[in-house]
Formats: sequence, C-alpha cells, structure tokens
Amino acid sequence: MKALVYHGPGEKSWEEKPKPEIKEPTDAIVRISKTTICGTDLHIMKGDVPTVTDGRIIGHEGVGIIEETGSAVNSFKKGDHVLISCITACGKCEYCRKAMYSHCENGGWILGNTIDGTQAEYVRIPYAETSLYPIPEGSDEDSLVMLSDILPTGFECGVLKGRVQPGDTVAIVGAGPIGMAALLTAQFFSPANIIMIDLDDNRLEAAKKFGATHTINSADGKAVEKVMQLTKNRGVDTSIEAVGVPATFELCAQIVTAGGYVANIGVHGKKVDLHLETLWSHNVTITTRLVDTETTPMLFKNVQSGKLDPSQLITHHFKLDNIIDAYETFGNAAKEKALKVILTN
Repeated sequence: MKALVYHGPGEKSWEEKPKPEIKEPTDAIVRISKTTICGTDLHIMKGDVPTVTDGRIIGHEGVGIIEETGSAVNSFKKGDHVLISCITACGKCEYCRKAMYSHCENGGWILGNTIDGTQAEYVRIPYAETSLYPIPEGSDEDSLVMLSDILPTGFECGVLKGRVQPGDTVAIVGAGPIGMAALLTAQFFSPANIIMIDLDDNRLEAAKKFGATHTINSADGKAVEKVMQLTKNRGVDTSIEAVGVPATFELCAQIVTAGGYVANIGVHGKKVDLHLETLWSHNVTITTRLVDTETTPMLFKNVQSGKLDPSQLITHHFKLDNIIDAYETFGNAAKEKALKVILTN
C-alpha cells in the first residue's frame, strides 16, 4: 500500500509500505476512505513530538470501511463504514474506567504517534470495539472526519475544561481548525461574547461567520489592550489557547479575569513562562488535557441532526496520493486560506 511516512524533522515521503495485518484478536483493518491533516501533524514534522520516530506512518483521523476483523471483534464486520477515533481505548484499564481514554494503559494517542496511522490506504486499529464508531448509511463522511479529533478536542480541552457558562465572555487565541472547533462547540453553552484572536484576517472573517462576536488581529502586539477595552478592563472569563507556542499561552494568561480559566489545547514543543508573579493572587485555574473523545457520541448526534455543521471547516479537497501537495497547502494556511483539508482515497 501507499502511505505518508515521517523521516525526521522536515522529512516525509509518500511511499510503499506493507499493508497492515491483524496482530491481536481485538484488531480491525480499515481501508481509509477519507482522512485529513492535523495541526499536531505539523508539530510532528517540526520535530516537536519526540515519540514519533523515523519510519512512522502518521495521521490519526479518518473514516473508512472495515477490511478485516480479529476474532474478538463482534460489533463490526467486513464492509462496515466506520469513524476512526484519534484515541485508542482498551475500555478496561484504570484510566479507561475513569473515561480518561487518552491515558489508556495500552492505547491513548498512539495512531500516527507510536504505531502507524491513518494517512495511508489501510490502517490497523487496535481495540476496534471501543475505538471505532459505526457510520449510518447516507452520512456526510467529509463532516464526520472532523469528529475523529478536532471537534472533541476543541470541545473537551477548550470548552469543557474552560468551564464556559451562559453569559460568559470567552477568548479563543488561534483561529485554526482547533480554535474554530472550540468556537462552534462553545456556543452549546450560550456565552454572551466570543472573541477570536489571530494573525490571519481571512480566518478572522471566517470566525465571524461561525459565531464569533468580536475578532482581534494580534499582529500589532496590542491584543491585550484590545481585549481589556472590550471587557471594560475586566478580562475574559475563559481564555482558550489553540496554537501551541509560548506567546499565545502567555497572552491567554494576561487576558483572563480574576477567578477565570485558562484552557490549553495547543501542542507545545517549547517551554512556556508561567508568570506566577501576577497570577499567584488571581484565583485563576489553568487546565491542560489531551482529548479523551468521551464526547464523540454526543457530538456525532449533533452533527447527524444538523445542529452542528463541521463541513464549514473544510476548505480544500485532495486525492490521498496528492498528500504532499495537501501538506504544502495546509502548512501555508494563511496564503492558501486553508482550514481543514479532506484527502480521499
């Protein structure tokens, strides 16, 4: 089969790899129909995720069709259309029983990280019973790709961890796909104001269409001042970090109100300064989380009912074997006006 293979920072290739085989009775082999590229994959390509080693097939999102199942898989059969969760869960370990599937003792975020992932023609899914979701006939599979990762990530790591409440003022720093997912799902809780902060005017315009009440281009270095003007020097109830660089985390800490929440989503590859000299007396809660995908079934229902429309996040389509071009487009998002790309096998 063909797959995208990581060969160290800045090095990747679309090449022949052996088709995956069943290793454990709980495995399933899925033929990829559609996949995408995540901001985390860009972090991997920069060398920010040292657990990803030379030769790894990357990617952790997608939908596909069951090709083969292990003897212990009873809920799925060959030919079933399935959504692949970015988190692999055994369902039995101590962490899984706490619904903290991201820390599953034998799973977690392993696809495209410590085992081969979904940016390929086929993928092996461990613990298929608890790591796949059936797709109803006639579903918009492009939209469902967004349920693999970005929608539950934005919701769980940003909105839920940030304790967004009705009437709140929320700031989301980073108008990329994850930030937009947080924007869409924050509206479940009816915040009074959602301020989107980014460097890209095109993404900020999109954010207005998706529900942002205010947008701030932070290129002039005056984002803190502008947020304070909007909030009468109070700050925001929740600031959500959706980039993964030191400057955006520090910005989130600067604009949060006393008693507020700073919810980190971004993948950080460099140290970040924590300014306790200003935060120590501020009654602020800082949260971190790796997505657990515990909310995927609820989000799935909202997508199916039309209450949540992730298709608006999709800006580009490519054939899977044009994935190198897709990376070029996604990696130059401002120039290409890109949010999510869909790769079709």
